[in-house]
Amino acid sequence: MSSFIAPITTDGLLSEAENENLYSKLIDQINKDFNFANEAIDFPQSTSPYELKVQLHEKIYRLIQYKYAELLNLLYIIDVPEDTVKQLDGTDTVELSEQIAFLVLKREWMKVWFRNRY
Repeated sequence: MSSFIAPITTDGLLSEAENENLYSKLIDQINKDFNFANEAIDFPQSTSPYELKVQLHEKIYRLIQYKYAELLNLLYIIDVPEDTVKQLDGTDTVELSEQIAFLVLKREWMKVWFRNRY
């Protein structure tokens, strides 16, 4: 039985999801959690990993800029640890949003991975 090893890059994570044929489930999980947090997002199954990465990054960036409380709620619903987010350097919003997007992807991937295994 393999144990979960979190990918260290967004690209690594997305290619792992594709290799395990779980990419569509990852998209479903992201859509589900965002909609549950009232942050409507609807990635079609045809979304490429690159498009997913870019659009998720843009969505997080807009939340940081205009809807910070909603971002915190979203992170709570997805179950991204608050202390992990607080450790990030917030001086560059573009970089911060990229890091948060990765944390979101990582947590969503973990959910999908475990659900598939157990």
